[in-house]
Amino acid sequence: MVGERKTWLRRRVEGALEKGLTRAYKTVQVDPNKFLLQLRVAYRVPISGYHGVFSLELSELDNVAESIIRSGMKMAAVEGAGFGMGGLITIVPDLGLLSAITMRTIQKLSLLYGFEYNTDDEIAELWIAAASAAGVDLGRDLLEREVVNKFVPRVIQRIAARASAEVVEKWAGRVIPLASSVIGAGLNYWFVRAWGQRALVHFRQRHMALRERRQASLTMPSEAGLSSGGI
Repeated sequence: MVGERKTWLRRRVEGALEKGLTRAYKTVQVDPNKFLLQLRVAYRVPISGYHGVFSLELSELDNVAESIIRSGMKMAAVEGAGFGMGGLITIVPDLGLLSAITMRTIQKLSLLYGFEYNTDDEIAELWIAAASAAGVDLGRDLLEREVVNKFVPRVIQRIAARASAEVVEKWAGRVIPLASSVIGAGLNYWFVRAWGQRALVHFRQRHMALRERRQASLTMPSEAGLSSGGI
């Protein structure tokens, strides 16, 4: 009986996550223009466009990233506390909203570190980051990401399967009537924190690699000029 109950819960969690992530892919998007204004006004990041983040101190971006993750964690905790009162009955709408909050957090981190998602390739990169945040190794699927409408649904399925296995035991605590609200808040808080931190590492590494390539391309002409001048 215990094994069957866990299997049922696993299916419910996986299905809820897949639906929530699919909805996030199709309808829930962070508006880059509005978020750029938020960065400039609320976070006082002195940039006129996302290309400007590559000229800022990396520590400044990291501080804003941590603030973005904390904001997502608080939103998820409030949402989890409300839905948590319903125990396992409300797990589907809870995980649907949690998926949206998590993906919006990842999108904001992507933009913060200078990676927009206007093209199919950029959208694919965003979902690669989401998979990284979920601890999913895409492997061979990376070779087929040029068809984004086929690539993203496969990634969502992989993320949902992995995430459900990771959290299903923790979500089982919501069967406790009096504690389900507190447990729901804590689980959602932990979920966004874990995914946000892993996404931060992913985007930070990409940002550093691109920054190094840009710096190298700027120094190469001057070095070539010095060489030709010495001949």
